[in-house]
Amino acid sequence: MRKVYLDTTQADMCISVCVNDAEVVLAGASVNAMSVKHKNSEYQKFAEEYDIHFIFADDVPKVDFYTVPMVDIFAVDSAGGYVGSVGQLTDLEADIPVCYIDAEKRCYLIATNGNDFLSKVGNWKADLMPYNDIEFFDSLEMAQKKFEFLDRTQIEQELKNIEQKK
Repeated sequence: MRKVYLDTTQADMCISVCVNDAEVVLAGASVNAMSVKHKNSEYQKFAEEYDIHFIFADDVPKVDFYTVPMVDIFAVDSAGGYVGSVGQLTDLEADIPVCYIDAEKRCYLIATNGNDFLSKVGNWKADLMPYNDIEFFDSLEMAQKKFEFLDRTQIEQELKNIEQKK
């Protein structure tokens, strides 16, 4: 089956896109920052004991790469690495892989899902396995040279047309 890609880095709304005879793959590296009102001692414990610093809106890192498929970054570590969900927005209750991207843009599988991640959080760096299912690019434009992307402008116009017909 043909794969087409949808850039998620400029999304300002949730959308679902279906394409006949094609699988739609979400692409891009996004940062999932929580509101600072959610900061508490539990998140501080993750930072101090496990070197997992969940991202809050008052300290959002600048990501200098683009990924295919999408990686939704929800934490960093003290070595300049990122922890994120692969393929969709972070939901630690969902059955989606959790990966670690080190400062040299090497990717490792931490866990097959959020529950697995939380169960091994105390020793998460010890069990990292190389994860080659993510490709890194300097930008969306570089990824577009290799993959077929859906035209967001066209999708947004179609959504507007649907709204106007209501």
